[in-house]
This record gives sequence, C-alpha cells and structure tokens, in this order.
Amino acid sequence: MIRLIEKGLMFGNLVHISSPALVERYNRALQHLTGKTTDLTDFHVDISGYSPEVGQELDDPLYLNPNGVNRQFILLTTEQKRAPLLNVKFSTSRDILREFIEMNEAQLFALTATDAVAGELVNSVFKLTTSADLLNLRKIEIEADTVGGTLRRAEQLAGMVEQFKTQEDAWFDDVLIAKMIETAKETGDVTRNPIHLRHTAFEQRNFWTAHFGGLYLFPDLDYPAAICMGDRADDLPLNHVFDPVQRHQIAAFLNDNNLVETIIEARGVNSAAVLQQKMDFLTIHAAADAGVDLTGLDRSDMRRLARNHAGHLPEAYHGLAQLLRWASDGGPWPRITSDHPAYFYTLRAADTPNRDLVNMLLAELAPLDPRQMFICHKELFYRTYSTWPDTKKAYVADFLAREYQVDKAGARAALFGHEPDMSGTDRVSDAVIARVGPWGAVGRS
Repeated sequence: MIRLIEKGLMFGNLVHISSPALVERYNRALQHLTGKTTDLTDFHVDISGYSPEVGQELDDPLYLNPNGVNRQFILLTTEQKRAPLLNVKFSTSRDILREFIEMNEAQLFALTATDAVAGELVNSVFKLTTSADLLNLRKIEIEADTVGGTLRRAEQLAGMVEQFKTQEDAWFDDVLIAKMIETAKETGDVTRNPIHLRHTAFEQRNFWTAHFGGLYLFPDLDYPAAICMGDRADDLPLNHVFDPVQRHQIAAFLNDNNLVETIIEARGVNSAAVLQQKMDFLTIHAAADAGVDLTGLDRSDMRRLARNHAGHLPEAYHGLAQLLRWASDGGPWPRITSDHPAYFYTLRAADTPNRDLVNMLLAELAPLDPRQMFICHKELFYRTYSTWPDTKKAYVADFLAREYQVDKAGARAALFGHEPDMSGTDRVSDAVIARVGPWGAVGRS
C-alpha cells in the first residue's frame, strides 16, 4: 500500500494534527469517549477524528467505532468536513457527518476554538446480531458536545434565564443569580449568542454496509430488495434478496426502479472513450496474470497486448469491443443481455438520490474496472488491490495518479455526471436505444 500512500491515493486529504494544544484536546476527547489516550504528538485524522496512526498505536482500527454500528467522532476543526471517512461500515456515515458539520459550521467553529467536540452517530441498535437488525437503522441522531460540556451548560443557562424571566420574585433569588453568573462565565451570553446545534437527525433509507460480508439494502424503493455480497441474508423481511450470481434478477431490479442508464444513453459522455478505457483495464488484467511488464504503455502497446493475449481476455472484453465497434464505426448492433459478463460494465447510475449507492454496487458487479472501483468503492478497491500482481498494482496506481488525481471533479463528471449535453454533438437516439438496445428487455422474475 506504500505506493498508493506516496501517490496520494490512500489516506489523502486527512487533517494533520501536530500542535500541542490540538493533541491535548484530542486526548481529552479520546479519554472522554473511549477511556484511552495516545502518546503520539503528530498524527492525521479523518472527518470523524479517526487516526490511522492512533489506530495502529492502540491496535484497534475501530477505537471510535465499537461494534461497527454507532460511530463516535472527535471534531478539532471544521476543516475535517473535507476529509474522507476511513474504515467505512455504512455508506451514509460520511454524508451524515459532513452535512452535520456544514449545517452547524459557525457554531462548531466557535466551539472548536477552545475545545474538542465529541459525539456519536446514535441509532437504536448497539450490536448487529442478524442482518434483519439492519432494517432498524432507519434514523440516525447525532449527539455532540464539547468535552467540557459547553452545550449542556448553555442549555442549563437558557433554562435558568427563562426561569429568571418568568418566576415571581426571581430578582431576590440569590442562588439562581449566582448560578447564572458562574455558568455565563463559561458559555457567554446565550440570550444574544445562543449555542445550539441544529439538524442532528438524519434518515438512513437505502445504504450499503460492510457487515455480513457486504450488503446493499434498498428498502425504500417501489420494488425493494437487498443484494448480498457475502452469505445470503434470508432473514431479511424483504420480498427480494439476491446474491451476485443472480445477474438477471439484479438487472431487473435496477431497471424496474429506474436506477441505471447505459453508457451509450448517458448525455455529455464520450461513450467510446469510456468503453475503450474499460477494455484497456480488462487487457491489463489478462497481461498482468501472464506476468507481462506493464511499464510505460501507450495506445499501440495496448493493442499489441490485446492481440498477444486474445485467448486470455475476459469474455466481457469481447462484448465491450462489439459495442465499441458499433458506437465508433457503425458495426453490427450487439445484444448484451444481463447474462453477458460485459453487461454491468455497460451501465452507470441514473440521476437519482441513490446515484452514489448504485455506482458503488456497479463497481462491485464489474470488478475489473479499477478506476470505477477506486472512485465509487474505496474499501473494496484497497482490499482488491492487495491481491494483484505487482505489475498491475504499479500500472493502476500510476494511471490513477496521472489520469484521476489531477482532475477528480472532471473525471467524476465525465464518468458519472448528469449535466445536460450542450455541445451539439451527435449522440445515439433514445428511440433507437429503446427499439434495439443491446441491453435487451428485462422483466422481473
């Protein structure tokens, strides 16, 4: 993994904590949440305050995420909102944390100026016993306060102020007035500058979890379903529970809920270039397995590799090649149905609220496209990367550093964006696709 770290492809955008004041605040918060402290004086944290260096020191990668369910967090600065989330157990966790920080940025900025904010993403389940427990995780609430209890005391002061205003003869209550003065020394004037965090409850509708071998749960759709990447979760109270070999059923589920579109359909996308790059990745896969040196490849080298290893290319390559010939040269229209290995390589998520989750699922169903896997499912990418031959590791790391890191937003927009196509260039007619689409008609079964 050193190669990925050096190229900024792993542990990138973490927040560096090195000042004694911030380290001291972190330790106070860590002691408050976990009863542990760190001896490190220099480390990095993600959006939740998790540090890979501290995790290594404590020999506990889940020291802020006990049982992998109720994630705890430590905020030292609102700049953590730009950081990734490491050791992800739920696909929604980072979005919830980021939205919480952004909605309360001014308050959190003021609070973290003098103390760390510690908290937890709370739900009604503390430990997952069965996969059916996952469906109880519909509402996530954030509980947060400074380690010194500033918010708690601010609420107490606000209550005392209200009591002082409404209680008869409160002017003569010396004990109440003394408490108000002492509390205000720590909280400030809550009548002029109220300290209150808002937007702390979030709905978790459709999501992925790393638990039970990896589960995609879509209970909040017209046709709900779960897709199990590990053992089949037959205890889930859903009508449809699929595993990866049920390609036709998964394809029907995605189509019936209008969750996907084909690369050819996608507006504003150079579909030929996307298809060619996917084919290149499949070529690299075959060449790496054969022990070929993949250093410094250009377009002619890639064609040569495809010719030399034609007998070992995955079947998905040939399906994409037929589609590319049609898209580029007007070749015969191929029919690529859901049982074809190329099928899921030809799809991307439609523009729906579930777009990121669907792209994440597609990355797992098309595992030989490392670019999509890196962008959409980093946990899977790192796990898969560790199993590759060194030549493939070097090629993919160099490609991502060269082609993706330099313009992340542009690359994402080119592959997954849904901006209207204003270029005026020719594209495949929707009517033609509907009539003879190579993805065929799939119905529920």
